[in-house]
Amino acid sequence: MLQSLIMNEQNLTVRGVSDTARWVAYFRALETRRPDPLFLDPYAERLAGEHGFQIANTLADGNKHEWAWVARTYLFDQFLSRAIQEGADLVINLAAGLDARPYRMNLPATLRWIEVDFPEIISYKENVLADDKARCRLERVSLDLSDVPARRNLFARLNAEAKKVVVACEGLLIYFTSDEVASLSTDLAAQSRFQCWIVDLASPGQLRLMQRTTGKQLSEAGAAFKFGPPDGVNFFAAQGWVATDVQGMLKTAAQFKRAPAELLSLLPEPKGKPGNYPWTGVCLLKKR
Repeated sequence: MLQSLIMNEQNLTVRGVSDTARWVAYFRALETRRPDPLFLDPYAERLAGEHGFQIANTLADGNKHEWAWVARTYLFDQFLSRAIQEGADLVINLAAGLDARPYRMNLPATLRWIEVDFPEIISYKENVLADDKARCRLERVSLDLSDVPARRNLFARLNAEAKKVVVACEGLLIYFTSDEVASLSTDLAAQSRFQCWIVDLASPGQLRLMQRTTGKQLSEAGAAFKFGPPDGVNFFAAQGWVATDVQGMLKTAAQFKRAPAELLSLLPEPKGKPGNYPWTGVCLLKKR
């Protein structure tokens, strides 16, 4: 499939924010085919489908930042594995998209894993993976996270059903405004058993760069990039979260020889608030 697909420039590329999940799955498929993969995702190619390949190969710069998507996936894998090893009995993946971790990661059979996303993407995913078996107790919830009362009800219910919860938001927050992120952060912090929260974050400089490039086409499809807080991970402190581990994607990609040579001059990454520096990273947040 990777070699044989022929891309048609006239086909629609990104039709909405859910289509970006197909784009991410495409990069997981590419990494899986490497002789030295950082992770194996044998489901990614099917999940991406032909449209995922079309997005990557027709969207401006659609293939340019493979290293960042791969580094992000790897870092989320690491942080999730650590949280589970430390006793998390429930994973909540908000805007789970076409993530296949419940199928591909080494997980306890007793672990409960909740995927939350729009009904259409959950339906698509269930159809593609109908004959596959998850390695843990997987459940899916159809929910628009902008429906604040509904998400609060879901969080409260899940809080009552678990002992230690880790929440993952991979590729979600950048599509929210600062006020929307603060609201979600507050709702998560209100739950006593929601102990860890894993997010990816862009600096203001990186946000502006993304908005000028691929972001233009994504914005036209209703998937505009919005969130890149000037105070970096400190943004979440007001809602009761503290960053206990922050890993830059470029640094991670360079460590595993995935970073483009022309970007290595940006290393080492600055300490403190990244400001105009084009930084992206994955952050492990814990309750204060």
